[in-house]
Amino acid sequence: MKSKLSQKYPYYCLFIYLVIWILLAIKPLNRFDWLLENLLPFIFVPILVLTFKKFRLSDLSYTLITIFMILHAVGAHYTYSEVPFIKSLFNILHFQMDHYDRLVHFAFGLLMVFPLMELFVKKANIKGVWSYILPIAAIMSGSAAYEIIEWAVAIFVQPDNAIAWLGIQGDVFDAEKDMLMAAIGAITAMLIASLNNLKYNKKIQ
Repeated sequence: MKSKLSQKYPYYCLFIYLVIWILLAIKPLNRFDWLLENLLPFIFVPILVLTFKKFRLSDLSYTLITIFMILHAVGAHYTYSEVPFIKSLFNILHFQMDHYDRLVHFAFGLLMVFPLMELFVKKANIKGVWSYILPIAAIMSGSAAYEIIEWAVAIFVQPDNAIAWLGIQGDVFDAEKDMLMAAIGAITAMLIASLNNLKYNKKIQ
């Protein structure tokens, strides 16, 4: 039987996220960009809330999802190419670009692949090596779909400011690099999960 803390854990995660999201919703750098960036959270978060009893994930998964959503909320507040503390760090390191966008794409793969793995294992009964490969494939597909949606929104909703909103900062291969970072994050997480299973369970799954 789950402890009371574990039973209420998704609500705690939701509360923490909503508090931070509300704070970051106050005077964002660009209100229209902020609204566009929040289109997916407006869909994704309610789906999690409405389905969590039927598709109950582990406390670890809810923690990882919450961390990722907070990182996204920060990017939405400042716009991904203007996050001040990250921009200052990269200036110190003499980087030509603000790579917060790249960091969040890496975090998308690293943090969101484990919840996907749980869904594949618990709901689709996927086992063995496929329980690692399919979540990675799902992250890569999701990352590619996001880039396409982002491009479509920029072209049709904000054509006059499409380049700035996409945040490519002069890099024509920005979308491809973002997808690569998501894939690296997902592969890293699944390697850690597989090594953990080999250590404690003496098998991949």
